[in-house]
This record gives sequence, C-alpha cells and structure tokens, in this order.
Amino acid sequence: MTYEPLHHKYRPQTFADLVGQDAIATTLSNAIELERIAPAYLFSGPRGTGKTSSARILAKSLNCLSSDRPTAAPCGICEACQMIARGTSLDVTEIDAASNTGVDNIRELIERSQFAPVQCRFKIYCLDEVHMLSTAAFNALLKTLEEPPNRVVFVLATTDPQRVLPTIISRCQRFDFRRIPLSAMVDHLTYIAQQESIAITPDAIELIAQLAQGGLRDAESLLDQLSLLAGQITLDHVWDLAGSVPEQDLLHLLEAIATRHPETLLEQVRRLLDRGREPLIVLQNLTSFYRDLLIAKTAPARRDLVAITEQTWADLCAFGQQLSMDEILRGQQHLRQCEVQVKNTTQPRLWLEISILGLMAPVSPTASDPPLPKVSVPPHPPQDQGRAHPQVAAPAPAPSAGANPPPQAVAGAMHRSPSAAPVSPAPDPAAPVSAAPVSAAPVSPAPEPAPPTIDLAQTWQALQRHLSPLTSALLVEHGTLLSLRGSSATLGITTKPLAKIALSRLADIEAAFAQLMQRPIKVTLEVLKPADPAPAPLSAPTTDRPPAPPPVPPTSPFDSPAVAPAPLPTAPERSPQRSRSPSDPLDPPVAEGVWEPEDDLTAAARSFAQFFNGALVELSETDPRASDQEDSRESSPPLG
Repeated sequence: MTYEPLHHKYRPQTFADLVGQDAIATTLSNAIELERIAPAYLFSGPRGTGKTSSARILAKSLNCLSSDRPTAAPCGICEACQMIARGTSLDVTEIDAASNTGVDNIRELIERSQFAPVQCRFKIYCLDEVHMLSTAAFNALLKTLEEPPNRVVFVLATTDPQRVLPTIISRCQRFDFRRIPLSAMVDHLTYIAQQESIAITPDAIELIAQLAQGGLRDAESLLDQLSLLAGQITLDHVWDLAGSVPEQDLLHLLEAIATRHPETLLEQVRRLLDRGREPLIVLQNLTSFYRDLLIAKTAPARRDLVAITEQTWADLCAFGQQLSMDEILRGQQHLRQCEVQVKNTTQPRLWLEISILGLMAPVSPTASDPPLPKVSVPPHPPQDQGRAHPQVAAPAPAPSAGANPPPQAVAGAMHRSPSAAPVSPAPDPAAPVSAAPVSAAPVSPAPEPAPPTIDLAQTWQALQRHLSPLTSALLVEHGTLLSLRGSSATLGITTKPLAKIALSRLADIEAAFAQLMQRPIKVTLEVLKPADPAPAPLSAPTTDRPPAPPPVPPTSPFDSPAVAPAPLPTAPERSPQRSRSPSDPLDPPVAEGVWEPEDDLTAAARSFAQFFNGALVELSETDPRASDQEDSRESSPPLG
C-alpha cells in the first residue's frame, strides 16, 4: 500500500473541515448556497493555513454531481469530486505560477478558458503562488479576470499579496487566511494522534503546535516524523527532532546570567552546541525567551501571549520578579545587536559565547564596585579662571559588608589651570560649592549643610564605561566633567566644532549618566576658553576714573588698530594700545604728539603675537639689542 503523509491524508474535504478559518468557511458557504459566485477569488495568507485546500473545496462545491446545483457540502464520492481530489479533472486546472511566469503561459490559459466545460458545471483555474507572475503576465490577465467567459472561475493563491498588482486585487474577492490558533491546532493534532494510534503526551502535542507557529501543515509533518519513534513521545523527543533549544535549558541560561557565573554559563552554551544546536538558533531562541520573560514580569496572567508550556511559564513568572525591567530590555537590545555578528562571522561558536557573556555586565554600580571617594572643592581666586582640572581628595570610608549604598547626591566642580589645585583634607559642609569660580567676597554660610560630594575625575572615568565607543573616544580626548549637582551635569568641550559633534550625541551621554547615577540627568555642554595672559600694567598718573577696557585684538594680522599711545616719560616701555573715541568724556585732553599712528608692520606683528596668546615686546632706546636691530636694518639691502 502506498504511504500517504498525514497532511495529505487529513486534508479538509469540506468547508466544515477547515481548521481555524471559520469566517472564510462561512462566507464561501453562503455564497455557494445563494449562487453568488464571483469570477475571481484571491486567497492570501501564511503557508499551511488552507489556501489550496479551500480552492479544491470550492471547485468540488461548484461541480459536485450529487446535487443539481452548487452545494456547500460536496459528497466526495461522485466522479467529479474524486477526479478533483486526485487532480485529474479536465475542468479543474491547478497551475504553478512559479513555473509558468511568462506572458505566453497566461495567453495559453486565456485561450483554453474560452471553451465550455467538458464534465463539470464550471471551469476552475487555480493559480498557486500567483505573486511570481511577471508584470506583463499580470497585465495580460486583467481583462479576463474582470469579464471572464461564462462558467469560468479563477482562484489565485499567494503567500505574498504585496507583490500582486493592485489592479489584479481590485478585480478579485480577497480572503485573508490567518494563522491557525493554538487551541484549534492542538485539538486537530490530538484527533490525528488518536486516529493513527500515536503514543504522545499532551504537553508534546502542545509543544508541536507552538513550534509550528500557526502553520497546520508544519505541525502535521512534525507529528508524522515523531510517529516513527518507538515508545511514548515526550517533550525531549520534540525538542531534539525540531532542532530548537529546550525551554529548561534557556531558563538555566537566564539563571547563570542573573547570578553572573561565567563558568556555568559557558558550560550551558557548550552543552547546547555539542547537542547539535546551531549558534544562531541558540541566540534567536534566547532573544525570544527574553521577550517571554518581559511578558511574564509585566503580565503574569497573559500566558496566551507566549508560546511556552505551563510549567515553564510558572517558573518564568517567578524568575522575572528577581530582575528589573531595565535589565531585561538591555538584554534584548544586546542580543539584537549581536545577531548580525553571529550570522556573518566564520566563528559563530566563539561569538555566541562572547555575546552571551556580555549579558552579565551590570546595569548600575553594585556593592562589589569600589565606592566613589568624596571631595571638597576650595574656592579659587578670580585670576585662576581657565580650563578645569580634577581635584584630589582622600577616599571616603568603605561601606559595611553586604551593604549596597544608594546612589549619592553628586555636587562639585573641576577646574583646570596651569598650576596644580590644592588638596583639601576634608570637605567643609558649610562651604558653598559651585561649578564656576567664586569671588573673594565673603559668603554667608548656608543654613543647611551642603550635600556630600564625590570625585568628579573618578565619576568621569566610570561614565566612559557606559558610553558608546565613538562618544567615549570624543569625550576622553576633548571633554571633561565640570560639575554634577542633583539632576544636572555640565561637560566642558575644548572647541566649538567638537561641542557641536558632542551635542549630536547628547542622548547617549544622558543615557550613560542615567545608568551610572540611577536617575535622569540633564546634561549641558560648555566650550572651554583658553587662559588669557595677564595684562601689562599701564604707566599713567593715578586718576579717579575707572580703568579702561582691555584692548580688542584685530580679527586678522592685516587689520590695524585705531590709535596707540606713545610711551610716557616715567615708563621705560610703551604701554599697550587701546581704542580711543573722541567723544569719550573720561579721556583727559591729550597733548600734541602723545598719540601716534602705528605702522602696518607693527600692527601685523602685534596681531600675530596675540593669535598665539603672546605679547609684543618693544625695546627701549637704552637696550643694546635695539641698536643691533637698527644696524642690521641699515646694512640690509632694500627689497624689490
């Protein structure tokens, strides 16, 4: 006797036999009973959901000879039903559109459709995988679909309706076949197991239905394979034959990740790989299990949203309460990023182990991490303005054993200057702390002690471990942490162009701060200014008017300043230039010859020196170097 696979043997023969497609079965049955037959139908949906079987049932319902009119319940015994079931009917033609994609094939089909039926009432043309037709073939079929010959019905079946031309879809009655629900599939597989005397546990049947993911043909094929095993079929047999990772092994992986035992984790991974599991399959199953873990934590009553057994779901709900949502989401993100590497590498086993070991990275500092030492920032005089530098202070006392201190409130600032900052022996609770330099004026003590401070340099190093590689490389070389107080932080960037680049990565920086401090941190960026040279003292009589503003440097070496004063008799060198306005009421009358214009060479030299933060030294007449320069000028030949 010829062997017949289960998915052929138990193919539905009537609309009542369709599994999980009640709405489609009811609609087509009513259309047949009312004899409202459309010229073309489009059946779309995933594989194994009953599209081709529905097309055959429709053909038998229209042509069953046991009734004098179309019927929704064909007998399956008459000659027409038997020939349609065997695929030998002259009036029912099934065409594989994947093999007949050209316009010539469609032209031949259109010519054959002009002839009247030979044995049946209707001529049925079933085009399977119709999305494989070429555009020219689709266009050739348009007119025939819209106005086919009398007694001709087209049934188009496809798993990818997006590739079918909209003009074709608009000429058909479309039916979308959904994936088979889990309960309906379990009932159908249980019925087949009873009819075939297959010894299988209910848990194994449920697992087969879950692994099929809504495809009834896949579930029947897997059950057909399992029926060849001796003895009773259990969950282990299903996992081994399907090639997926068992749920209990995935649960053991999660426990090893949560307890941060690398040795146990590697043993579990090696055991799975030695049993023939593919590294990519292991990674994808673990990612799916993280999804189930998130549902178990947030919605323990919604087991219908996952595809795992009852016992595993109970264990997963209990385990999910030990983890935070941030850890679960971070694990999903990490596995998603590692999938491309595992798929494309030549060493998938190595990268699978590295990817899973990366899940053990802590989300936030734990009790095992070294505590951040406290620091006190003494006030700086106004002349120490410039780039910030980290402060050095004695570390805070270590916490007691087993304690996990909460995140401390962070306050303080770092200042960079050419000279080293003084070391503070202990923080002063009454001293105000600010990110900007404080003035020398006395400050009244705060009514409450300031919050404890931490070492900003160590905090800056800890923050870099949470940044992405590109952001970390930018901030390590060109950034520094200026202040961190409460829920706000200030970062200093060396130049304005780099500050614009850092601004585009502000979200990554704030996310790193949130992971480190366990609270949202608002980050602002500042451009660090280079230290300006101290101005030279002016030799001028003491007056009661305020000092003149500092000189404004020219924008280029070729811009000349307005007017520069001549050296006063009491000073051995000329005072720096400054701009003068004739309408300035604070300027005293200037005698004839005191102010003289500056030549272009001197202006260019002064601008060049200011560009490099230098100063132009003017030699007096008594300096012997001045006479040497005069002699060299006289002896040098003129240019040009």
